[in-house]
Amino acid sequence: MEPFNPATSQDTHTVLNQPKPLENYNAYKSDSILRYWVTQFSGDWASDQLSRFGHHIGHELLEAGFLANKHLPEFQPHNRFGYRVDQVDYHPAYHQLMAHAIENGHTSLPWTQPKAGAHVARAALAFMHNQADPGSGCPLTMTFACVPALQHQPDVAAIWLPKITATVYDGTNKPYFDKAGVTIGMAMTEKQGGSDVRANSTVATPVADAGAGKLYSLVGHKWFCSAPMCDAFLVLAKTGESLSCFLVPRWREDGSKNPMQIQRLKNKLGNKSNASSEIEFRGAHGWLLGEEGRGIRTIIDMVALTRYDCMIGSSALMAQAAKEAIWHTSGRSVFGRNLHDQPLMINVLADLALEAEAALAITMRIAHALDNIKDSHQAALIRSATAIGKYWICKRAIQHTAEAMECIGGVGYVEENVASRLYREAPVNSIWEGSGNVQCLDLLRVLQREPETFSALFAEFDQAQGKHPLFDHKLKQLKAEFADTENIEVRARQMMEQLALIWQAATLFSYGEPQIAEAFTQARLSDHYFQFGTLPAGIDAKSIVERALAKI
Repeated sequence: MEPFNPATSQDTHTVLNQPKPLENYNAYKSDSILRYWVTQFSGDWASDQLSRFGHHIGHELLEAGFLANKHLPEFQPHNRFGYRVDQVDYHPAYHQLMAHAIENGHTSLPWTQPKAGAHVARAALAFMHNQADPGSGCPLTMTFACVPALQHQPDVAAIWLPKITATVYDGTNKPYFDKAGVTIGMAMTEKQGGSDVRANSTVATPVADAGAGKLYSLVGHKWFCSAPMCDAFLVLAKTGESLSCFLVPRWREDGSKNPMQIQRLKNKLGNKSNASSEIEFRGAHGWLLGEEGRGIRTIIDMVALTRYDCMIGSSALMAQAAKEAIWHTSGRSVFGRNLHDQPLMINVLADLALEAEAALAITMRIAHALDNIKDSHQAALIRSATAIGKYWICKRAIQHTAEAMECIGGVGYVEENVASRLYREAPVNSIWEGSGNVQCLDLLRVLQREPETFSALFAEFDQAQGKHPLFDHKLKQLKAEFADTENIEVRARQMMEQLALIWQAATLFSYGEPQIAEAFTQARLSDHYFQFGTLPAGIDAKSIVERALAKI
C-alpha cells in the first residue's frame, strides 16, 4: 500500500474504527428477546408471518422510514382552481410504510383472527413497525383501536368495520364508499381543555332525527387531530350539556366534501412523518355512536387500546435504541480495547437491554390479557395495569433513548443515524392519550371504584412471592403504602413507580428467563440509582448484552 502523500492525494485519512450500520437484517429472526415473549404468550403460530414482516422492516422499510421523516407532510388547503380540498400530501415512502403494515394485519389481526395469541402477534407487528417508523404508527393504532368503540353502534359498524379490518390500504383522497380499505383517526382535544375533555365546546345537533346511529351536524374546533387524511374520525361533541361520540367522515354520503377544515399542521418535536393538525367543523356531518351523553364511555374503549399501543411504541423505541447502541459499540474500539471489553460500557448497555426487555415483558403480558379478556381476572388486570405501563414505559423511554444515543456518540446525534429520531420520538407517547398525572389519577379512580382491579393486580404480584427476598420485601412495602390512604394523590407518582417495578419483576419471574428476572430485581428493587449503567457488580452484564445483540 502506497504511503499517504498529502502533496499528491486528495484523501486526508483512511476511515477506520467505524462500525457498519445495522441494516439488511430480519427484525424478527434477529431479535431473540421478541421471539421469546411472542412464544411465551402463545403467539408463535404467527412466526412465519412475523418473520416475513420482519424481513421487510429490516431491509427496504428502514430506508422508507428515513425518507418519510426527511420529506415531511405538506398541507394544501386549496387546489390550483381555488376549491377547498384540505389535502395533506405525503412522500411515497409514508404510503409504502402504511400499506405494508395494513396488508400484514397491523390494524386487523385480532379482529379477523380472534384466537389465542392474536393480540400478541399483532403487538409484535406493531413493535417491529415502530422500529422502521414510529410516526406512521399513529394512524395504524387509531384504526386498530376504533373497533370496540364502533361496535357500540351496530348499524354504523356494519358499514365501516369491513373496510377498517380489510388488509387493504388506499391513501387516495376520495370518499370512503369508493374504497375497499379505510383508516380511522380521532379528534378529542380542544384548546381550552386539553386532557379535560369535559371542557370541550364543539356542539352537535341532529340533521333530522335524534338518536343513536343518526346524523348530526358538528360545529367547533379541535386543537389536535392526528393523521387528518384518515377516512373518518371519532369525535367528542356536546349534545345538550353532555358529551357524545360521533364518527365523522371526510366525505358526505352524497360525495361532497364534509366541511371539516384543516387550519394548519403542527410543527412537532418528533413524530415527523405523521401529520398532526388543527381543524374546524363547520357543520360537518357525523353519526352518533351509542346514546347521547355517553360519549366518554363510548370512546374510552378506543382510548384504552391507544394507551396500550403507547406501551408498544415506547417499548419498541427502547428495544431499537438498545439494539443500535449494542450493535454500534460491538464494532468500535476506544482506548485500545473494543467497547464490549470495557466494563463500564458493558454495564450501561446491559442496563439498557434490561430496561427494554422488562418493558416488552409487561407489554406482552397485557396483549396476553387482551387475548383472554372474557376472563374477569384478565379484564380487571387490563383496566389497572395499562395505566401503570403507559405511565412508566413512556417516561423511561425518554431517558433510555438519550443514554443509548450517548453510547453511540456524536454520530448518533446526527439525523443520518436512527438514534436521534428515537430520542425526538420518545416524549410523544408520554403526552398522547393522557399525561403521567392523568394515568395516576385514572388508576386511583379505577382502584377505588372497582376493587376487583386491585385484587387482580396484586394477584399478579403474588405469583412471584418467594422467588426473591428483595421482591418479597418491596411487595410488603407496597401493600402498606396502599393501606395508608392519607395524601394518596400526592403520593400517586411514587406509588405508580413502585407498582411498575414490582409488576415488571413479577412478570419476569413468572414468565421470563430466571437470570433476567434476578438481574432486574437486583438492579431495580435494591438501592435506587437514577442513571443507566449502575448495575450491581454481581450481575452478568456481558451475557445480558450478548442476549440483546442483533443476530444477523
